[in-house]
Amino acid sequence: MRILIVENQPDRLAMLVPALEAAGCVVTAILNSARSLDAQVQALKPDAVIIATDSPDRDTLENICVANQGCPRPIVMFTDDGSTEAIRSAMQAGVTSYVVDGLDPSRIRPILDVAVSRFEAFQALHDELEQTRLELSERKLIDQAKALLIKQTGASEPEVYREMRKAAMDRGLKLVDIARQVLQKPA
Repeated sequence: MRILIVENQPDRLAMLVPALEAAGCVVTAILNSARSLDAQVQALKPDAVIIATDSPDRDTLENICVANQGCPRPIVMFTDDGSTEAIRSAMQAGVTSYVVDGLDPSRIRPILDVAVSRFEAFQALHDELEQTRLELSERKLIDQAKALLIKQTGASEPEVYREMRKAAMDRGLKLVDIARQVLQKPA
């Protein structure tokens, strides 16, 4: 597993890097702050990101948001701040696992594995939601095109639908592409 680390305390870093290596991970980069997180995640495409901080500050959370928009990755945050507000803010920013007082070398690999699993499950749900939104949008376009053709031709809904499907098959297009063409034609 390739890991990008954001950590600015040498003592924690001295414990974290060997623990990751012992767990079979490869540290691809170590950043002192999250300022260049987006660029580094885009360039290195790590399997996961570990951020160790006393308390997540606003800048770190904003940089996590930006990185997650461009190239989402599982993010584990090790911190000393167990406040509800800090946890909520971190999770909203895109942190996958928020671990308070838990930077124990023996627990790092299982925590990473859980974070990756949760991230993959979330991404699958996100992708499914996007696909459903796309299908709904396409269905609306098809329905609008059918309504317009019914109005223009006086044909029934099944007749209009059949003609649209035939046109799509004859031209090797999707039904939604035919619907777009119908809606773009001047009346």
